Amino acid sequence: MTVGISLNIHYLAEAADARVIWPLDQMTLIYQRRSGITHIVADPVPQILQAMGDGPCDAALIAARMSAQYDLGDTAQARAIIAARLAELARLGLVEQLSASDV
Repeated sequence: MTVGISLNIHYLAEAADARVIWPLDQMTLIYQRRSGITHIVADPVPQILQAMGDGPCDAALIAARMSAQYDLGDTAQARAIIAARLAELARLGLVEQLSASDV
């Protein structure tokens, strides 16, 4: 597990219409309408954003949703990777980290 990453933190993605996603070979461009910034990301970021839907979720819920479409392998490792990506997405402003009172 990645040190310093909590699996129990909940996040909320921006509404789907708040961003434009362009797959581009091995990378994906995500244009964020609010900031006007285009982010260049790789898998599994687009899949995580899609699995988040429009409600609060944590790494475990996203892993459960993604496992319906993908073989994620070791569940604990998948959750840790997803939690790390969520923390990165929060730093980029593509998702919002929620406080315990928001969940």
